[in-house]
Amino acid sequence: MFDKLSLMAVIPEVILLVMACVILLFDLSVKSAKRGATYGLTLVTLSVVVALEAASATSGQTVYAFGNMVVNDAMGHWLKCFAAAAVMVVLVYGRDYAAGRDMLRGGDLFTLSLFSLLGMFVMISGNNFLGIYMGIELLTLSSYAMVALRRDHVLSTEAAMKYFVLGALASGLLLYGMSMLYGATGSLDLGQVLKAINGGQIDHQILIFGLVFLVAGLAFKLGVVPFHMWIPDVYQGAPTVITLMVAGAPKLAAFAVFIRMLVEGLLPLAVDWQQMLMVMAVASLAIGNLAAIAQTNVKRMLAFSTISHMGFVLIGMMSGVVSGHADAAGNAYGASMFYVVSYVLTTLASFGVILLLSREGFESEEIADFAGLNQRSPLYAGIMALCLFSLAGIPPMVGFYAKLAVLEALVATGGTVYIALAVYAVMMSLIGAFYYLRVVKVMYFDAPLNTAPLTAGMDVRAVLTINAALLLVLGLLPGGLMTLCANAVLKMLAT
Repeated sequence: MFDKLSLMAVIPEVILLVMACVILLFDLSVKSAKRGATYGLTLVTLSVVVALEAASATSGQTVYAFGNMVVNDAMGHWLKCFAAAAVMVVLVYGRDYAAGRDMLRGGDLFTLSLFSLLGMFVMISGNNFLGIYMGIELLTLSSYAMVALRRDHVLSTEAAMKYFVLGALASGLLLYGMSMLYGATGSLDLGQVLKAINGGQIDHQILIFGLVFLVAGLAFKLGVVPFHMWIPDVYQGAPTVITLMVAGAPKLAAFAVFIRMLVEGLLPLAVDWQQMLMVMAVASLAIGNLAAIAQTNVKRMLAFSTISHMGFVLIGMMSGVVSGHADAAGNAYGASMFYVVSYVLTTLASFGVILLLSREGFESEEIADFAGLNQRSPLYAGIMALCLFSLAGIPPMVGFYAKLAVLEALVATGGTVYIALAVYAVMMSLIGAFYYLRVVKVMYFDAPLNTAPLTAGMDVRAVLTINAALLLVLGLLPGGLMTLCANAVLKMLAT
């Protein structure tokens, strides 16, 4: 069970675990206030992991290890590659912000980031209920600690407590659902669960009860209605660098868990969980966009925006079930994966600008803080405008093609209900465009409230510029990434 092949399959996870411990011990000898050595060692670790995952993804091989508890396929490798890159970008953007708020007194930010990424990797590669749950808990426990990293900040502490209480409830729901499915099928392995359900010898009512609790727990991790209540408070209360850590890479892991559990393990129950996804998608699009209109805090506005975007992800998931045909299903799930990747890319750049505008003793969280940004820095105003246009789904940004791909997959399924849902999603996107364009108007047409120059390190400027450029390039030439996502999902479905 624990042979050489199994160990080779988890080399990136082993590197993350070992280096997190090494960095934790190494940091004890670091005296620098900005933790330069710890920061550099963390980035090197993440760069190695990104390279390993990218190389493994291009090989195209699917490997099962540790008694089928771990699966490494193209989809998992690419999602882990993107997640590691996202965490690396967050640390580049947020280092100065964290140092200015006394969050680098120790190397906690860097070690917790590595442990949370390790949790994401376990989630993405999980092929067993227990393994996936361990990954989720490692990620969430690290996230609770990071949200509370500013121990003397009331809002951060309050956000951490809310996150912990609601997260514990969601973990209980998820674990209860897993236990019911285990009791019904007699296995924790997703493949064996699929075979047991296909056998038709299990009481359908027990399966549905377990499924409901399972979907509820997963929906909390993705942040969709009605399990969204933690997102606005945590996004607003957490330090902005931690908000970005929570808002970015974990969405990739949550998407992977949805695919692994619902498609690979519980596909025979698709008629049931597809209806749940549809209801959550409809509610998320409405509540996310309508509630965001009333917000004056940018982080809280983007939090409600996230809820609506996750609604689009669910639409892609349910479209794959309706499609039936393997290629059509792969394209639908691929569109959903493309949407998550493009959302994370856009979120990184938008919060990067928010971090850049923040300075010691001041948080640029209100829409009014962006007044006259174009007069202070046309570059950063342009980057933020690109992000907002992408989130709104305005061409030629990548967000437009992401929405279009999901809606095409939905319409291709046929049926009056699904076409009506596509029209509804478009209408909600039009409503959402209002609050994004409102920020653009403030940046370009309002007088600046602050004329202080905006300064940033060369690394931050370079990464932020590349990040924003990708939003435009991938919007103009989306074929490469879309094909990558579709092929990765098709290979997963074929195994």
